[in-house]
Amino acid sequence: MTPPSDASLETARAPVSGDVRAVLGPTNTGKTYLAMERMRAHATGMIGFPLRLLARENYDRLVELEGRAHVALITGEEKIVPPRPRWWICTVEAMPLGQPVEFLAVDEIQLCADPERGHVFTDRLLHARGREETMFLGAESMQGAIRALVPEARIETRPRLSTLSWAGTSKLSRLPRRSAVVAFSVDQVYRLAEMVRRQRGGAAVVLGALSPRTRNAQVQMYQAGEVDYLIATDAIGMGLNMDVDHVTFAGLAKFDGMRRRPLSAPEMGQIAGRAGRHMNDGTFGVADAVRPPDEEAIRRIVEHDYPPIGKLCWRNRSLDFASPGRLMQALNRPPSRPELVRARDADDQLALAALTRDEAVAARAGSRDRVQLLWEVCQIPDFRKVMPEHHAQLLGQIFTHLVDRDGRLPEDWVRAQIERLDRTEGDIDTLTARLAHVRTWTFVAHRADWMADSAHWQGRARQIEDALSDALHDRLTDRFVDRRAAVLSRGREAGGEMLSAVTAKGDVVVEGHVVGRIEGLSFHPHEAADLREAKALAAAAHRALREDAGPRVARLVGADDSAFGMEADGRITWIGRPIARVAKGAERLRPRVRLLPNDLNDRTLEERVQARLQGFLDRFLARRLGALIAADDAATETALTADDAPARGLLYRLRETMGAVPEREARAQVKALSPAGRKALTAAGVRFGTEWIFLNGALAPKAMRAKAILWAAWTGGAAPETPTAPSPVLAADALPEDAAGALGYERRGPLLLRLDRLERVSAELRQRARKAPVARDAALIAAIGLDSAGSEAAAQADGVLRAFGFRRRPSAEGEAAPEGPLFDPPNRLRRAGAGGGPHAGDEKKPDGTPRDSRDRKRGSRGKPKAKTSGPKRPPARGGAPGRAEGGRQDGGRQDGGRQDGRRAPDPNSPFAVLKQLVRPQAPAQPSAPPRKRTPDAAADDPESPEDAGAADFSGGRG
Repeated sequence: MTPPSDASLETARAPVSGDVRAVLGPTNTGKTYLAMERMRAHATGMIGFPLRLLARENYDRLVELEGRAHVALITGEEKIVPPRPRWWICTVEAMPLGQPVEFLAVDEIQLCADPERGHVFTDRLLHARGREETMFLGAESMQGAIRALVPEARIETRPRLSTLSWAGTSKLSRLPRRSAVVAFSVDQVYRLAEMVRRQRGGAAVVLGALSPRTRNAQVQMYQAGEVDYLIATDAIGMGLNMDVDHVTFAGLAKFDGMRRRPLSAPEMGQIAGRAGRHMNDGTFGVADAVRPPDEEAIRRIVEHDYPPIGKLCWRNRSLDFASPGRLMQALNRPPSRPELVRARDADDQLALAALTRDEAVAARAGSRDRVQLLWEVCQIPDFRKVMPEHHAQLLGQIFTHLVDRDGRLPEDWVRAQIERLDRTEGDIDTLTARLAHVRTWTFVAHRADWMADSAHWQGRARQIEDALSDALHDRLTDRFVDRRAAVLSRGREAGGEMLSAVTAKGDVVVEGHVVGRIEGLSFHPHEAADLREAKALAAAAHRALREDAGPRVARLVGADDSAFGMEADGRITWIGRPIARVAKGAERLRPRVRLLPNDLNDRTLEERVQARLQGFLDRFLARRLGALIAADDAATETALTADDAPARGLLYRLRETMGAVPEREARAQVKALSPAGRKALTAAGVRFGTEWIFLNGALAPKAMRAKAILWAAWTGGAAPETPTAPSPVLAADALPEDAAGALGYERRGPLLLRLDRLERVSAELRQRARKAPVARDAALIAAIGLDSAGSEAAAQADGVLRAFGFRRRPSAEGEAAPEGPLFDPPNRLRRAGAGGGPHAGDEKKPDGTPRDSRDRKRGSRGKPKAKTSGPKRPPARGGAPGRAEGGRQDGGRQDGGRQDGRRAPDPNSPFAVLKQLVRPQAPAQPSAPPRKRTPDAAADDPESPEDAGAADFSGGRG
């Protein structure tokens, strides 16, 4: 493969489409808000943010406005993608650029100059476009670079909404409330947080090494007012929205991965700009032990006047996977434009260099697809921040397993790697290290092509990460926050009882601090620091709960039915929160409502809620199960006269069985129906089949889901999962065996057939059985409800035929069956003259169960044996008495030989002599006795007159 020329590497941008804008300005100018509003104005859109925490914050905000079904979140460790999302919130590295959108935006575009991540932002600047509008957000220092590289872009500048001013030097013990202290090492952050805890009651901690869940919890603790101080690294500088009034620098130098260097004025301005939000002014300064920056730097920060960015970091995106060496050459290719500079070797490139020195890896990377796989493995982030060689060791194991196991990681190895991290004991450093490990595996688990059960391991890794994050948040809070001093001391200073209330969002607030949340009708408290604090907060919270209970119940009782929902497991929700469940009632179709544990603490209020939910449940069932619920309505009652007991009994039985009863169990009631009763039941939706009697309206998917809930409430089991779309055929294990009939299915072989489809298949088979044998052809497979193409459908159709009693006929040598293999029908479906199959005398059914007495008595033709004059012959081995296989009468051979496997009668036996004595001289041919019709025979006969008009199934009764 010939690599592209240098001249084309940076200029091969996506074709210009739509408007390209660059909205530039300092912090707190409303750039992100503008981009989000512009995206909502388009049918589709995508925004890339520099941090996962920032992406999650804006995702949650957009979900509140537009609903979860319209918004997708994609980061390196998290993917929430609904079926048809309109808007995509991503980290810049995870933006799915192959997804076409009308609007596209990239935030903090000045990170193009960042030595570590800049090449990613530069690539988005050059190549990411929306079809109608593209927007780049960032600092004004990017104007020159954008004009040079994206000349079609319109540049707009926006002023800061509030004033940022210099506050000088101050002691930590005298910091104003709502302050953030910024340090540049973990040890310094912890030391400052402990100092603030002793002097001011506690502080929240934000580090880049924390998981997003832990950082969210710490920021929320600060935002909620539980603490008034925030100790953080420069991780707060990338657009996190917090109510910070003052920023204090505890140092003005940082280690950038290569060396320790002083902060530049733009870096200080990015961090100091977190002070002040919206129209509130902010201040910044330094701690008393820190030398202040020079006056020129302070002026630039206050006036947001920074030198232009002259060089953007760049890395070649046209990679050559012919070999690891060619790949390294492509990555090291220098840019040809003066505005671009080759980026520092990123973590993925360092990992590639380390792995190419590994002999085991190099031996496996011998083809283009293997090299491409190696590069994909190298892009697994190093959340642990260990030495590149240590990270490469793990990547080498992953690559080796993928190559040796056909692209899949061994499940046992993955389990060992992940499960060993499921421990929440240990100190802050131990939990932080485990979190870094599990975040790596969370990233790997999202590669569905690498994992046999990707969804399971995504959930498991996320579960462990959440548990570790919560444990780390608790350790940080225990170490750096004295809640008793911070909250209860305020209550004592104010005197009297602590103020408490419930917000409109359901938060329970005590003295301005969120201590829990009401979800539905239950209070979920936050964990307290100690027992004394827990008692004080609980007492204050329950006073608020008592005051809120009455209005909350009033809102529930007055709510429209649309505010309530029914989950698949039978739980009833209010505004998305479970508050009750469906419980067993006096009848199957009359369940009752049982409230879940709640904090109303008032029986009268509980009865009001229960009565309201019972009304919702009754109307829900009436909508979903109208065919069952309305089967005894006034019209049906009028049609069924007082003396029409069989019709009333059958209707009652259908209601008891939730709409379906086997025909053999209701045969007597069906025969006793009057024409008027049958007509009334048919009008009510009852269908009379040869296999089942059922209510046709109860087979709809919504009706089945409602019946599943009723079945679970009546039996006490779990509600089975029912299909969400019309499904006449399901796998045999899709429903519990004891629930299939109630839900409208019957098992036949490897499949569950919906009752209406079962009747049609049965009718089709009876029609075909008139001309035995039956061919399993494409038409029959389609009639069953399967895709006629594929061996799996053919095997399933064979199983269904065997379940109906058919036996596959062995094909003779050289015989061709162009329409599919042939099946002999069971005895009960064979008609006279159709010919017996090779298994006509079998004593077992095709599914292995013994035939009933009627099947054996009917012989190989499936009908009662006609009586003959003369003595009975002894039964032949393996066949029906007195008849040879194939329907031929025994000719009474005298030579004692065999005919069709039967022994000839002995002419010297006393029975033969007696037969000669009593035989008339001129025997007349006996006429065949009339066929005795039994209920079973009538049911098996597709032309039975007693079934005329009973159902509208093609080829079946009626």
